[in-house]
Order: sequence, then structure tokens, then C-alpha cells
Amino acid sequence: MDGYLEFASDVFDRSTAEAVAARYVRLLEAVAADPDIRIGRLDVLLEGERRQLLTEWNPPPRPLPEAAKTLHECFADQVARTPSAVAVRSDEEVLTYRELDLRASRLARRLVEAGVGSEEIVGVLLPRSPGLLVSFLAVLKAGGAYLPLDAKEPESRRERLLAEADVRWVLTDAAGREDVRLPDSVQPLDVDGAGDADSDAHLDTHPAGGAGAGDPRNLAYVMYTSGSTGEPKGVAVTHASVVQLALDSCWRGGSHQRVLFHSQHSFDASTYEIWTPLLSGGEVVVAPPAALDAAELARLTRDDRVTGLWLTAGLFHLIARESPGAPAGVRELWVGGDVVDPDAVRRVMAACPGLTVVDGYGPTENTTFATHYRVPPGGLGDRHSVPIGRPLDNTSVHVLDPGLRPVPVGVRGELYVSGAGLARGYVRRAALTAERFVADPFGPDGSRMYRTGDLVRWRADGNLEYVGRADEQVKVRGFRIEPGEIESALLRADGVAQAVALVRSDGPGDKRLVAYAVPGAGSVLDGPGLRRGLSELLPEYMVPAAVVVLDRLPLTANGKLDRRALPAPDFAAAVSGLAPRTPREETLCRLFADVLGLPEVGVDDGFFDLGGDSIVSIQLVSRAREAGLAITPREVFQCQSVGALAVVARDVGVGVVGDGEGVG
Repeated sequence: MDGYLEFASDVFDRSTAEAVAARYVRLLEAVAADPDIRIGRLDVLLEGERRQLLTEWNPPPRPLPEAAKTLHECFADQVARTPSAVAVRSDEEVLTYRELDLRASRLARRLVEAGVGSEEIVGVLLPRSPGLLVSFLAVLKAGGAYLPLDAKEPESRRERLLAEADVRWVLTDAAGREDVRLPDSVQPLDVDGAGDADSDAHLDTHPAGGAGAGDPRNLAYVMYTSGSTGEPKGVAVTHASVVQLALDSCWRGGSHQRVLFHSQHSFDASTYEIWTPLLSGGEVVVAPPAALDAAELARLTRDDRVTGLWLTAGLFHLIARESPGAPAGVRELWVGGDVVDPDAVRRVMAACPGLTVVDGYGPTENTTFATHYRVPPGGLGDRHSVPIGRPLDNTSVHVLDPGLRPVPVGVRGELYVSGAGLARGYVRRAALTAERFVADPFGPDGSRMYRTGDLVRWRADGNLEYVGRADEQVKVRGFRIEPGEIESALLRADGVAQAVALVRSDGPGDKRLVAYAVPGAGSVLDGPGLRRGLSELLPEYMVPAAVVVLDRLPLTANGKLDRRALPAPDFAAAVSGLAPRTPREETLCRLFADVLGLPEVGVDDGFFDLGGDSIVSIQLVSRAREAGLAITPREVFQCQSVGALAVVARDVGVGVVGDGEGVG
């Protein structure tokens, strides 16, 4: 059996083509050796490739002496080293390590007196402030775990969280007691009444909790994330996992000496913003409670000499468009939470010489970060994507097929994460924990790995590249569609800085693909024009019903894309209003309006520009026939407007024999 492989040298390099050929030969040899083998059990990894994927690109464990300690024990060690150094700084208050430790110890004593013990979950309902950090540390000193609460979240959701986590105490202040209603089963504890400093000289600042309070395997915090079923799920994170993150070697070099704490504290990015500086003698710069914009970011980074910064991809893209120089002075900027736009990276790096940009990836279930990619000082070159990089210390990442087998370099698979950062699971969700935290066939006996649901692929240089979500695939009109492909095509259009594609259901049975585009600086976009451009790049079933142009994408409190806040397309606003001139045009205008659900349609309006698709075009053909006009689906695609269709339409029974394509 002879053959050859031909490849396009402008798309693939020779080594990739040779690997494809070698895998094919390996496949044929395996089948010839065992003709009865199931095709799904065939192994296409080449010799040495398994070792590369499992060992070389997953470094051996790095011993961490502090791994045997709790967060508050590690913090106590830092207090002993730098008692007078600034630990927390805000516009209103500055606390040294010694002062922060004493305030937390006073509050911890009150918590223990109230009954808080080992692994008791304590709600913390406070605005972002130095007092919030005091409360977190106090809960840990008392032996408990903290549950950050948001005063703005719906009361019903808050009650569900408190009930599921079996919270009996909530730390709050006067404003929280006044503005937020708590269930009768929960006891509010006033942080403002934590006592005075009269007895500080004799205060024991060591852990105040009972048995188990010094065990690093204990819970440190619980953070709730949205669930696929619509119910939030609480991720239970241990002391050991947070210590591992905070003391990872990726933070070395002084770039994270002064870190800006601006994330919502119920969002896991706050774990990095708080504990990374506090366990290494740095400063937490507390941003005011208001949302961070470009001007405030520039002020804080300048006035407080911020060196380390985390931004969600959504906020990063916004700043890159509006004020790319805002992070000037920051040494290292981590960005993630979504796909990072390489053009945004280029703009910010050009405006901020000396800044290092890092794409940080990781789920809440792995304590904020699992991998990272440092953009080289020379930039990304002509790269069209930003990798999510390599694993952090004591973390392993595996790209697996549905049978949990490693896939070759360049092949898409689902990402699984294991190691020291792995959470315990979901609070009181044993079934969900078992579903997402599965046995690790590549680690020690009893170890687990987390199934992220993210699709990635290995690059030849050992970095991971994000591809999409395993559960983002949608079906519209019987076709499977990856929204990322639409977004990628839209981003190739001139002037488009950001793009989002999704399926909307704004009415019964109304399921439509809709795309959203944000213009780059100085650009003006035309939604219908962009849509027509997509029709030249994508098959018809993938062309969105509308491309809505927005000034900016809406973001949640955590800085991620708020899909629910994306507006429905206003097809009525696109109607020209040009009145029909003939009875045939009048009939077609009425039919267009009927099938598209619009009050009226003008003669020059395009059927697909107003939200039509192949299914609706069939409805139009059927209703036109009932009204005495003969048109075909092909003519609707070719002519599109009422005026053009009126020219080719025929009276029923004339010239339509043999042209019934698409009908039925």
C-alpha cells in the first residue's frame, strides 16, 4: 500500500505534515495487527510524545515548605519578619502588618466567643475596604472559612447561599445591617464593635480556633459561581490551595510588591489580589468600592505606585480601546477570564513601555490560576491569538479525548487540571463534585483532576491555546454551530475591535443567531454591512440574523461579559419606510412584515437584513403563493428586497414548474 501526503506549505510546516503521515501509518499498523480493535481505542501518539505531554510539559513538583501551614500561620510568619511594613493601604487608612494582625486577632476572639469553630463557614457582608481584609483574616484565625457576600445580589439568591453553606454568622457593619435583610437563622456580628486595643499587649495573635484550626487541609473560603442548571454552586477551597497560589514562583521578581485589590471580593481574582502580597511582605492597595474605570485605574497605579495588576479580559479590552496608557508604571499586568484580544495586548504594551502582560487562565475550582503565558518583551508578532501558557508550580494539565487519553499536539481536546491548587469540591453537592472532580489516571493513587469543560490544544512550543467551550456549541435550524467561528470571522472585518456571537430567543420559537461588534478607536461600523461581509465568509446557516453595533460590551460586576445585558436587535429601526408603488409591492411588503414580525417594511429593505433566514424564507414563499404570487427560496436569497422580488414574482401557476427547491 503506497501513498503520499500533499500539504500547503503556506499553512503547514513540514514537521506537522510528517507527524500526520506518521500517525496514519501507526493507525494502519495497529488495525492490521488487531482488526477487531474498536477504532476509539486506537492510540495515535508517536514514540516519545506521551512522555513529552505528561512529563516534560508538566514539570515535577516543587517542594513548598509553607504547604504544611495554614494561611494565618504563613501570615504570622510574615508579621514576625516585617511587623512595621505597610500591609494594607487605601485612600482612608493604612495598616502595618502588626496592626492588621492585632485587629484580626481581636475580631477572631469575638468570633470564637460567638461559637465559630473549625471549618464553620462565616459570611462576610462588607464593602471593599481594609476592614474586609481584617474580617477574612479573623475568620481564618478563629478556625472558620469565609464566604464573601455581595450586598447588591438578589435577596433570594443570598438566602439560598446562606442556607446551602449552613452559615450561622455574618460579619457586617452598620450599613450592612440597615440595607440587607438576613434570614432569622443567621446571627449578624458587628465588625465595628471588635473592641479596643487596651489589652493588645497581652493578646495572643496565634490561631484562636479549636482542634483542627491549624490544619492546611481545612477550608479557607467558599466562593459561589453560576451553575449550568441555573443554581449557583459553592467552590470549597482549602488553606493549602491558597498558600500554593500565593507563594507560586510566577510572582517572584518584585512585580507583585504592591497589588491593586479592585475585583469583587466574591470573585476568585481577589484571592490573588489579597493573599499574594500579604504572604510575601507586599502591600494590598485597596481600590474604592466604585467600579474601576480607566481614569481611576491611572490614578491608583500612579498615586499608590501599583506594581501588580489583574484585569478581566473585558475590562482590559475596554481600557485598551479608551486609554491604553492607564496601566503605565505597572510592572506586570495579568489578564484573563475570557479570550484575550492580541490587538489589545499590542496597544497596551505600545502605550506602556516596560510593562509585562501575562495571560492567566484558571477556574475557581483550581484556586484562580492553573496556567499562565508571559507575552515576550518583543510582543506577539503577527500571532492571531494569545496562548494560555504553561502550568503553575505543582499543577498538571492534560488535554484529553472523551476516553480520557492524551491527544497529540495541535489536536483539540478537553482540559483537565490537577495538583495542589485543586479545590475540595462543591459545598453539599456530592453528585456534582463527583461529576467534575474525577480520578486522575496520571497522578498518584487517590489523586483527582478537575474537568474544566474548556477545549484547548497543545502548541508545538509546549504552550496551551484556548479553543472554546465544550458546551458552547449550539444548534440552529438543525445545524451545529460554534459561535467562536462567527466571532473570528467578524474580528477580521476592518474596524472591529471586539465581537460576540450567541443564540437569542426573544419570543416563542424565536431562536436566532445574533452577533455584536464594538468598533476600534476612530472606526465607525455598519451592522448590516458587517452582516453582508459575513455572508461572504460563512455558510448561510452561520450568518447571524443581525450584527448589532455597540459602543462597548456590557460587563458584570466581576468584569466578565454580561450576556443577559446584550440588547435584542431592533429590526424595526432598520426599516426604510419607502412606500410600495404597485399592488405587487404592497402585497410583498405586507408579507415581509408578517413573517418577520415587524409593523411595516419598506420597498428597499433587505429580507435578511431584517432578521430573515432560510426557514423564514420558506414561510414567505408559502404565504406569497397563498396571496397569488409565485417566488422561490432561491429568488429570495438572490433578490432580497421587496422591490427586486416584485420584478421576478409571477402570478401563481406561471413559470414555477420544476423550481420548488427548499420547499417542505
